Amino acid sequence: MYFLDKKIENLYRIFDQNERKDYLRLDLNENPGGLPEEFIKKVLESVTPQLVAQYPETLHFTEVLAKFLGTDISHLCLVNGSAEGIRYIIQAFTSPNGRIVGVVPSYFMFQVYSEMYGRNFVKVPYNEDLSMDVNNIIAEMTDDTQLLILLNPNNPMGNVYTDEEFEKIMKVAREKQINVLVDEAYHYFYPKTFIKYALEGEHVFITRTFSKLFSMAGCRLGYVAGWPEGVKMVQKLCTPHNTNAFAMRFAEAVLETPGMLDSLIANFMQGRKYLTDWLDQNGYPHKGEAGNFIFIKPKTDAQKIVDRMKAEKKILIKTYPNVGEFGNCLRVSIGEKKYMEQFTSALTELDK
Repeated sequence: MYFLDKKIENLYRIFDQNERKDYLRLDLNENPGGLPEEFIKKVLESVTPQLVAQYPETLHFTEVLAKFLGTDISHLCLVNGSAEGIRYIIQAFTSPNGRIVGVVPSYFMFQVYSEMYGRNFVKVPYNEDLSMDVNNIIAEMTDDTQLLILLNPNNPMGNVYTDEEFEKIMKVAREKQINVLVDEAYHYFYPKTFIKYALEGEHVFITRTFSKLFSMAGCRLGYVAGWPEGVKMVQKLCTPHNTNAFAMRFAEAVLETPGMLDSLIANFMQGRKYLTDWLDQNGYPHKGEAGNFIFIKPKTDAQKIVDRMKAEKKILIKTYPNVGEFGNCLRVSIGEKKYMEQFTSALTELDK
């Protein structure tokens, strides 16, 4: 008998069919400049016919990553972008109709995976001023909650949690035996991390990606950090050879090239400072204290600006509707200064 899972049939998805070549891409939180070209060429010199022909081996890079993080390989699982790890954590650590609590808006795949597996995703909304009261999160952490999902920083809002706030949340999670997933895709743009909870305790996962600061979105590589028994469960769900050799080769080179991470961070911070200073000087309210993205309240119609940016300036940005007191606003990825200058020049011309 032919069968189709109704959860999949009724699942709403948007598939990326856009041709984004030759645009300044400030719409998906990538690094618009990427890694230095000379660095790319140097790494590619180490690509051999054998590397391409053989199935990828993960042990060496996992050891490199563990050393970088100050842990051991039993706490780590490599995944094909952190989205894969998020999917497996939801699949393994929640049950059909199981209760998952998460803030909204956030990375939409949390809700997609919850619906895909028939879970009950409970939304904790932001306040009108775009702040998040941790007491609102705690109020939803009921005895039957199986998983709490947080982001540090959050995409798209850019908010973060203090140590005191996170410990307050964790106290309730321990009391009610709730597993916690913290997505740190935007770590390094904001250095505070809660990874010690994943490496030193139990029932906490951290997911990270090499797509953002590491500028490797085209390679698809991320990792899950957690307690060893939890990591084993995630590994059981991974497909064979789920991470590719090119991604690991580039990631290792980024980690082990002296000054590379510092340079990437410095270029980003210079671009961020230029953009926020310009917005302040020109009377644009903005929100997003962390991450490589920012909300901007325009002076005219947000959607028209997005459309004209693409058609007239070859710049891709996004619009978000009903963002608290900002209303319909722009969401722009932050890159190094030269790209921010290109964006602000276009905004000056179009937003009037």
